[in-house]
Amino acid sequence: MSEKPTRGSAELDRLDLKILDILQRDNKTPQRTIAEMIHLSAPAVQRRIRRMEEIGVIRANVALVDPARVDRSITLFVEVEMESERAELYDAAKRSFAAAPEVQQCYYVTGEADFILIIIVRAMSDYEALTRRLFFGNNNVKRFRTFVSMERVKVGLSIPLE
Repeated sequence: MSEKPTRGSAELDRLDLKILDILQRDNKTPQRTIAEMIHLSAPAVQRRIRRMEEIGVIRANVALVDPARVDRSITLFVEVEMESERAELYDAAKRSFAAAPEVQQCYYVTGEADFILIIIVRAMSDYEALTRRLFFGNNNVKRFRTFVSMERVKVGLSIPLE
């Protein structure tokens, strides 16, 4: 799933926002239950959800997996600083970061770093191999700095809608 920036927001009314709030908490909530909660018919809820999927408000229906339960318990935050500011080199880096399955999130940022990556791996040896591929193997990476998470205090993907 690629991250394409979008400008502006879709036209959503308060019922759409209520539906999104429910789906963000539990995407398996039956549409008839949602309909009862917000006082709409189930077909109306279904139409609204389909419309939000079609216009890209709802981007995916996924399962959130606990990394520790699948032996991927090391989370790292990596600041990456690039050497050259040429657009084609940045685009190549974005493609490289997006293609690596260990990279859970990638942000192009302002400040001293150019990118912030959130990476999940099984072992530090896996991270070392990844650094060789993504950073040492890229002549445009000037430096990178790694922070290792000691504890997952809060991890969420819900967007506040209030």
